[in-house]
Amino acid sequence: MPTILVTGFQPFGGEKINPAWEAIRVLPDSIVGSKVVKLQIPVVFGVGADVVSTAIDHINPDIVLCVGQAGGRAKITPEFVGINYRDARIPDNDGNQPHAQRIVEDGPDAYFATLPVRAMTEAMNESGIPAALSYTAGTYVCNDVMYSMLHVLATKYPNARGAFMHVPFATEQATKQPVNTASLPIEVMARGLEVALSVAVKHKIDVTSESTGTIY
Repeated sequence: MPTILVTGFQPFGGEKINPAWEAIRVLPDSIVGSKVVKLQIPVVFGVGADVVSTAIDHINPDIVLCVGQAGGRAKITPEFVGINYRDARIPDNDGNQPHAQRIVEDGPDAYFATLPVRAMTEAMNESGIPAALSYTAGTYVCNDVMYSMLHVLATKYPNARGAFMHVPFATEQATKQPVNTASLPIEVMARGLEVALSVAVKHKIDVTSESTGTIY
């Protein structure tokens, strides 16, 4: 049976929950015939990435999807690219606040997602779940994990595929935010992740029809 590793972060920035992990917790244990392994990881530079790397070594998954919170975004956003750069606006959960650092000193400047992120985005929208492709995973721990995970896959597990996805604030978090702050219910996020992962299992690459523009 194929295996999907899905990771979500612990709460950070003073929040009591992280919607990424809350949505992952309620995912089914099997998606399109693939076993789903769920893992919570720390919001700490380097450490979160190491936890993911160790899990990959132990589980040997076919697909890896790491998920994080992007408070302020209105939609679920699969990330197109992770960059080899750390620059923290706020400290991580261990108080680290790196600036202008490379993640992997001799690594490439960027890695592109190897899951069909365009098709995943389109499928979520077609299912009534607001989604948009993002071209920046930021420079905080989310990007740190995305880049590091893709580096591990590229250098050690070339047959495995991976990507990162951001989710908005959960509805209950928005009660403490300014009036125009976007949010989604946890159950909507979970459904979005399930739809996106179903596409990732079925399709290895984004293929676009030149005649219709449809993404498969």
